[in-house]
Amino acid sequence: MKTRSRLAALAALAAVAATAAVGGLAGCGGAGKADYTIAITQIVAHPSLDLITQGFKDGLEEKGVDAEFIFDDAQGDQANTVTIAGKYAADSDIDLILAVATNSAQAVVNQVSDRPVLFAGVTDPVEAGLVPSWEPSGTNVTGTSDLNPEGRPAALIQDVLGAGNVKTIGYLYSLGEKNSVVQLDLLKAEAEPLGMTVKESGIANSSELTAGAEALADVDVIYVGTDNTVVDAIEQVVSFGQSKKIPVFVADAASVERGGLITRGIDYYELGKRTAEQAYEILVNGAKPGDIAPLQVTDTEIVVNEAAAAAYGVTIPPAILETAEKVG
Repeated sequence: MKTRSRLAALAALAAVAATAAVGGLAGCGGAGKADYTIAITQIVAHPSLDLITQGFKDGLEEKGVDAEFIFDDAQGDQANTVTIAGKYAADSDIDLILAVATNSAQAVVNQVSDRPVLFAGVTDPVEAGLVPSWEPSGTNVTGTSDLNPEGRPAALIQDVLGAGNVKTIGYLYSLGEKNSVVQLDLLKAEAEPLGMTVKESGIANSSELTAGAEALADVDVIYVGTDNTVVDAIEQVVSFGQSKKIPVFVADAASVERGGLITRGIDYYELGKRTAEQAYEILVNGAKPGDIAPLQVTDTEIVVNEAAAAAYGVTIPPAILETAEKVG
């Protein structure tokens, strides 16, 4: 999916948000009662997760599914995820629940066992305790993962900046997000054989973001994974990186559009549509969630922000630019 498609999807999502209050109903069907009621809980509103939600809605609409949606944004607050999940558990009119991001998914899975639950944008659903393995769970839970083994951020950093030019990668993340801890371990395992070390800076909440970034003032590059707390305020990290001439590499295309330098990431809008395919099988074809294996989306794209490259003082190698999607 090209940049214009991503931006169009976000514009569509903004239009929906403008006409439906948080927690209210936003239908995609015709007049009258819809065939299905689907609840969507999202840990926080930022472009990457918004793309999942919009891709999910668009995917169902393209398949002719007549549904109305209940949407709740937890605003990055773990207590809110528990409250929202409890509300859904008590609402017998809900036919299926989509939980976007790990913390929201954990809250729903802990409270709902009598309806289908789909997760999306979860890095490692096994490590998060959502499913016992990557095989069909035999429970009411399945979904899609944004674990991206093909992303290879350390290798991309080396390809862009040159072998031997980067000794230390700074990793800024939220201590409360299990998905970010998983990505930290993967980054360390990839970076070490390439001669790079990882300096981590963990924060408890968004109020510590500035201090967390400043703790990385001595690194060569900063890498931001799919950490929802940090991505929600990626512009702050970008501003810090540009002021220090420390390039900020990111894990998703939407963060590149917001000032990150480059990513080899997955398409979150398409991830949402793949999750919609699972929902279609469950709602329309009668499949059981526990018979559908969790899906790991592995198709990647390189996206580079040329304006950000100039701000960081980085020259992107021509071989990368030839195949990359360019923004900025």
